[in-house]
Amino acid sequence: MTGRLTGKVAIVTGGSSGFGRATALLLSAEGANVIVADVDEVGGTETVEEISGAGGKAALVVGDVSERATAEAVVADAVTRFGSLHILVNNAGIAQGGERTWDVPEDVWDRVLQVNLRSVYVCSRAAIPVMMESGSGSIVNVASIAASVSVGGSAYAAAKGGMLSYTRHVAVELAPTIRVNCVSPGFMRTPMSTGERMGSTPEQQEQRMALFATYSPMGRVGSVEDVANAVLFFASDESSFVTGRELVVDGGHLVRSN
Repeated sequence: MTGRLTGKVAIVTGGSSGFGRATALLLSAEGANVIVADVDEVGGTETVEEISGAGGKAALVVGDVSERATAEAVVADAVTRFGSLHILVNNAGIAQGGERTWDVPEDVWDRVLQVNLRSVYVCSRAAIPVMMESGSGSIVNVASIAASVSVGGSAYAAAKGGMLSYTRHVAVELAPTIRVNCVSPGFMRTPMSTGERMGSTPEQQEQRMALFATYSPMGRVGSVEDVANAVLFFASDESSFVTGRELVVDGGHLVRSN
């Protein structure tokens, strides 16, 4: 039985955990060869090993994908290792932290925009020529509902809003050869959102998730698989006539907020 992505080559940035790992695993399960790109060598290796253990093909490139040299190296590795590139998932991102959102330190502001937004630009810039040469491609940017409502902090929201605008703009420029779409998660259970990365105890993490669940009309937070499934839709031919669009995966949070 062939998968929806059999014969395709995909890059997933930020693939060491959370949305990135779930997406890399799902794309592989659907037949894609996957390049995982991340600064986290340990987590990235775990993702690759999990894919390999399930019979898939994957490799890790360690580096900061907000740097142009790293982005170009990741794309070059995909082409050298697997022969082409068809799918780019721009998922790498960091949270803003606990600073006052309107008075965030300049170094924090710059770093959040660099990782969350500049990485989309440099990785797309590196991938587009290869996709154009092959005659098709799909770029999927993982943004956030922070692009539309006041959550996550000003720097984080600015980066995600910029990602959404970038998606819409380049989708027109790259059509009909390359499709560019965006997935915007709401409150989901990830190591970033639970507070695990900030050292929160398991009890504190569950309290945080319970609070987030109250924001959704569906009464729960989402899972990383919910986001991965949305990315798969945009990555596959099932969305062959869809470009420049945002798919919000938030359990109805934005509907209630509006």
